[in-house]
Amino acid sequence: MAPLDVLARAAALGAASGGRSTAGITAVTLTSRPGDPWPARYLGGTTAKVSAAFSALAEAVVDKLPGVPSRTAAAGLAPRVVFGATAGAIATRRNGSTDPLVVGGAAALAGAASVAAAFAGTKARAIAAKRFGADLPGALAEDALVGVLAWWGSRR
Repeated sequence: MAPLDVLARAAALGAASGGRSTAGITAVTLTSRPGDPWPARYLGGTTAKVSAAFSALAEAVVDKLPGVPSRTAAAGLAPRVVFGATAGAIATRRNGSTDPLVVGGAAALAGAASVAAAFAGTKARAIAAKRFGADLPGALAEDALVGVLAWWGSRR
């Protein structure tokens, strides 16, 4: 895979994690196989796939509840950066890159994309809430965008 494509996919996984912290790593888990290179092989089993899917579903439901803390506060941002960077690095490694600079660059880019997407998502949802009079339409639109980004970033 071309380095630019690798980095673009890592950024997509990071951006997905900025919207839903578990989205990027869940997408990588669901598309990994036991025969993949380390560490993706550990995500390829049934237990990992079920756990990741459950976590993503729970986060998607909880995010719609009132009183959820801000994703841009340190407690909300830290997991997004960690999960986004991890997803970007694992997908890059799984897709054949063994160069530590490429894998590290993909992780850094994914982490940065998660921060940017967290702030952009918060702003976009506020605009949607003002426009539609409720947060739910913006939240559902964000879920759709996060799904597309996670799918594209985790493709093989």
